This record gives sequence, structure tokens and C-alpha cells, in this order.
Amino acid sequence: MPSQTIFLSGVAGFIGSNTAEVLLKQGNRVVGFDNLAKVYSVEKKRHNLKQVAAAAPEKDAFHFIEGDLREAKQVEQALASQKIDAIIHLAALAGVQPSIADPVAYADVNIHGTLNIFEAAKKSNIQSIVSASSSSVYGANKKLPFSETDPVDHPISPYAATKRAGELLAHTYSHLHGLSIACMRFFTVYGPRQRPDLAIYKFTRAMLKGDEITLYGDGSSRRDYTYIEDCVDGILRALDWACQGQGRSDIFNLGEAQTVSLLDLVAHLENILKVKAKRRFADYLPGDVFATFADLSQSEMILGYRPRIKIEEGLKKFCEWYLKEEKDQPWAK
Repeated sequence: MPSQTIFLSGVAGFIGSNTAEVLLKQGNRVVGFDNLAKVYSVEKKRHNLKQVAAAAPEKDAFHFIEGDLREAKQVEQALASQKIDAIIHLAALAGVQPSIADPVAYADVNIHGTLNIFEAAKKSNIQSIVSASSSSVYGANKKLPFSETDPVDHPISPYAATKRAGELLAHTYSHLHGLSIACMRFFTVYGPRQRPDLAIYKFTRAMLKGDEITLYGDGSSRRDYTYIEDCVDGILRALDWACQGQGRSDIFNLGEAQTVSLLDLVAHLENILKVKAKRRFADYLPGDVFATFADLSQSEMILGYRPRIKIEEGLKKFCEWYLKEEKDQPWAK
């Protein structure tokens, strides 16, 4: 596709900063939007933004706007600040356990904020949108792998419920206003710039320090882990899909189509880091699911999405990045 100007919410985050960097390297312009929330280190987020800016081939190729999704006027003004061709909406409050502790905030950001994005897109006549969802919408579904056609009417956390609400809003705005919206169900994304509150990052940091790691359950729970390069590839393929049509919406799984147990994940990290983990077992947490597993049939058929990075290679890449660039940063202490 020809060069475009992409509005990217959540640009300072893990997935957002990686996506912005690839877009810039492909010759696109990026208008990044983020409120730099203190959910985790703001210093880390600013570091991400510096790396994004450094990837811009020209000084004006990347423009950052600090703003809040919950403020409709801020979103409208940001989208009207220049000619925007498409939107990648990644900003959200993420995580199951924090959503149980503060469901009101999650509803405000993830539902109200997403509504503001869609409404502002309508007003600015921006037709093409990619919007982040989550594998958590599948709830405690026992059928594996998870398919986009599976029923998702029984979320087991406020986070999952807010993400499902975002999907329903996407369908509504597509139907009523002709927007073309691809909703991406992410499956446990990991890799360089990962958030420090996620398991792989926490385990790596603790193991290198000789600290104890906490495993919830007996270690047999399983996840479908998606390496960041594959995730970004799926997002950009979805962007192409959204830009090639009008008035359509669909949902796509972005995973690796393989599952890894918690015990195997730790064993992989031990092998790569050459460190023996000090394990502590605790009860399963409310709202967590036992297994996730992506059926990629639809993503492959429609988007041509084919993940390349298996867990062993991806963890090695993550650990190399952590040892080289991350472990001495102030937020990793």
C-alpha cells in the first residue's frame, strides 16, 4: 500500500511502540497518542517513545500527542490535527487482576475510550480502523482451540467484558456509519519492550536476581504465547484489510497456535538464562483461565497471517534484549 498517516493510540506502550516503529520504517507517518498512565513506569514509556522517534526516517514522520482517551474533545482534536488515513487503536487498561480491583476505571478507559475513538473517526470521516481486543473474551471456554465463531457471552473478568464491549461497538459503528473495523484478539504477546508487570518479564527479572517466582496453580495451566514481531505483522495485515473495504467489521485471532504450560515456560527460561528458578506455588487467581489456544484459520485465510516465531526462539530473543538493553534500566531494578 502507498504511504499513509496512521493515528496510533497507546503508542508509548509495548505493542504500540513496536507497531509504530515498523510503520515508520515502512515509510508511513505516525501520529501517536498516549496519556502516559502510571500503571507502570512512565520513564519506560518515554524510553519507548525515544526509540520510536529514532526510527523515523524524517523528523516530521512521527508526531506525539499526550492525551487521554476518556476526553472526547482531546481525541477529536488529535484526529483533526492533520489528515489521518487510518487508526490503530491499542490504548487500554490491560490485565485481569487489576480489572477486578478497579472495574470502573477499566470500563471508563476501555469502553468509553473506545467509543470516543469510533465517534471521533466518524466525525473526521476516517473509515479504516484496527482495534485491539483480547483472548480473554473467550472466558472459561473448554473448547480448544478458540475460534472467532465460538460464543463469547460469558466473560469471567471485567477486563474481558470491556474488551467484548469494544468488539460490539466496532460492529455497531461499522453497521451504522460505514466504518471498516478489524478487531484483533491478542494471545499473550511477549518480546522486547514487554510490560514489566507481565509474567515472562517478571520471571526473567526475578530469576536473574535470585528471587522467588510465584506460580499460580500446579503449573499445568497453558497459554498461547505470541511473539511481538508476529503480533505486529498481524496488526498491519489487518490494517491493509480495513483499508481495502468499507462498512465491514470482523474479528481475528492473533496467536501462535501452540500452547505452553507454565512449568515448561519456566523450564525454557531456566535453560536460556542458565539459572535455576526458585518456585513458589499459590492458588489460582479469580478471573484467570486455565488455557488459551488460538485457531488461526480465519486470520490465515483472510489476512494471510502465519506466525513464524516459536516459543523457544522468541524467549531467547526476549532474554537477549533484556540482558543487553533492559536489566540495568532504573525501572527494571
